[in-house]
Amino acid sequence: MHIPAKSLAISLLFTACVLSAHAQDASTEAPAETQATEAQALGAAGTFVDEFGTSFAFSLCGEAGTDLCGVLTNLEGNSATEENLAFVGKQVMQAPQTAPNQWKGSLAAGGISADATVTQTGPDTIEIQGCRAAILCQTLAYQRAS
Repeated sequence: MHIPAKSLAISLLFTACVLSAHAQDASTEAPAETQATEAQALGAAGTFVDEFGTSFAFSLCGEAGTDLCGVLTNLEGNSATEENLAFVGKQVMQAPQTAPNQWKGSLAAGGISADATVTQTGPDTIEIQGCRAAILCQTLAYQRAS
């Protein structure tokens, strides 16, 4: 396994190998029921960007039309190597819906894969949690692109 391939998998999961240090203040968040209702009203289809500029285009897919497919549309940061940039524009995820506004599957690119959970937390926000070896997990927030 080459380091760049491993780097790509990490960047897809943790966008440019950096996890946001900002903790969310639970006291300012809307109740979970409100978030779920808002998220369901808009849906997870669309382009979402993290704070570093890495983005995914999500769409509903699969036979029932309830799976969530993700295409890497832009890769920023240290992982934007020539080898890794080859995955831009390619589908790197297909995940079945497991709950309202939540999909679980895997991200895969360059022979590397990791478990992924995508949760739509609001009409314009999703979180992607990526896990390798079931213990190395990180979560990043993405905002809907305008």
